Amino acid sequence: MSGGEVAGILVAVFWAILVSFLAVVLVRLAQTLKATTKLVADVTDQAVPLLADASGAVRSAQTQLDRVDAIASDVQEVTSNASALSTTVASTFGGPLVKVAAFGYGVRRAIGRKGAAPAEAPTREGRRTVIVGRTVPSARRSKRKG
Repeated sequence: MSGGEVAGILVAVFWAILVSFLAVVLVRLAQTLKATTKLVADVTDQAVPLLADASGAVRSAQTQLDRVDAIASDVQEVTSNASALSTTVASTFGGPLVKVAAFGYGVRRAIGRKGAAPAEAPTREGRRTVIVGRTVPSARRSKRKG
């Protein structure tokens, strides 16, 4: 065997190994592509019903929101009617009720004073002082001074 024949045999063996390696790689790539295709098909088969369910849920939510909106508008109307009614009742009965209450208070005070001894005019110490929404008794004021 000459050097050229040995070189030819080495090149042929190298090419055979290279072709075998490429064949194995192509077979594995084909298997991977088949698995990927099957996975995509399965995901598509499962995604379509999920999207249909999601679409149904969104439609149901929209229906419920429309109902809630109708209920809210009805409640707003009832609230405005109740407000108008309370304003009407207050303006109609408020004045006369205040007058009746004041008359009743006056009668009670008159009856209470009728049986009691005549009261002296309140002295400066007996009065109460009103300070921005609260009443301070005169006893507290005298303690602060003394």
